[in-house]
Amino acid sequence: MIRNPNEFFSFLDSLKKYCQNKLIPREAEVELLDDVPPDIVSDMAGFGLFGFSIPEAYGGYGMTTEELVLAAMEISQCSVAFRARVGTNTGIGSEALVADGSEAQKEKYLPRLARGEITGCFAITEPDAGSDAASLKTSARKEGNDFILNGTKCFITNAPISDLFTVMARTDQSKPKADGVSAFLIERNTPGLTVGSPYKKMGQAGSPVSEVHFENCRIPSGNLIGIEGAGFKTAMKVLNKQRIHLAALCIGPAIRMLDEIVNYTSVRGQFGKPIGAFQLVQAMIADCQTEIYAAKALILETARKRDSGEDVSMEASICKYFASEMCGRVADRCVQMLGGYGYISDNPIERFYRDVRLFRLYEGTSQIHQLNIARNTFKKAGHTFN
Repeated sequence: MIRNPNEFFSFLDSLKKYCQNKLIPREAEVELLDDVPPDIVSDMAGFGLFGFSIPEAYGGYGMTTEELVLAAMEISQCSVAFRARVGTNTGIGSEALVADGSEAQKEKYLPRLARGEITGCFAITEPDAGSDAASLKTSARKEGNDFILNGTKCFITNAPISDLFTVMARTDQSKPKADGVSAFLIERNTPGLTVGSPYKKMGQAGSPVSEVHFENCRIPSGNLIGIEGAGFKTAMKVLNKQRIHLAALCIGPAIRMLDEIVNYTSVRGQFGKPIGAFQLVQAMIADCQTEIYAAKALILETARKRDSGEDVSMEASICKYFASEMCGRVADRCVQMLGGYGYISDNPIERFYRDVRLFRLYEGTSQIHQLNIARNTFKKAGHTFN
């Protein structure tokens, strides 16, 4: 943790300049290649972008939740591909280890994740177990001192380039839903683990996503994270924090799109004056600014609550739901203000318009978060439904 506030805000300023000077100029290249070039990856590793939330004892920054979301709001103002490249290491790809890993597991993997020497990913979603993650079918059968895994995961961010997979699998078929799930660490070269070809996606070029297959994949029992049967609890620890993190990652693109459209509408002329002078355009600008401000305040308050040890399960869902929907609305308004140019490729707003659509789907769809928010609201009032 960066305990001196002045030191941390100085870091945020340097991060902003790094993104502006090193990453934003390479956005079009990454879009064209559908890849983040190795020299950029190496440079991001040198800047420390892979280790934001990894504890200092293992080579990371050890950021608090509040610090993490502030940093996320800066790095996400450039192309989604850059933050996605480092995001699994500093988020879901390391968080299970940080939360419930053994000391031996942490010492083996966390320093390498923090340095960007290896890339991690989090494999929970399956073809028939997306929103209902507790119904996953990937199995892990105990055989001597090993576990044998069989099954398929899908929509796994960074799987095509990952070296370390955090995998949720069912170890007890007799127990219902979440109770029989365990968490495992599996290295890429393990026999029986294969990775599918990257999906062709609507947006987020440069961020590879694919299926992961396990066929009689044998791993030692020492690769179990925490205790057998507690994997779903580990996953919820990961996802509650990651949902706050992802909500913060929705802020940066919205800020960037608003900055771009303010500059555009200030100079684009119609009927003898800049279109920014027209009240209907100003109303859309005001709506964007207001929603960004509201989302940012909501996320920071929730991050502080988590740092103080409060249960923020409902608040994390509120953050993710509101911020991801807000970002989509900002993107839509900005395309509208661009007019025909908003439908033409190779401008930042058109790219973000496609990229941010995914925010409302992963880490729980908006509809799942609505259900979670409602369920927790009823629960706090003393009511439960089957």
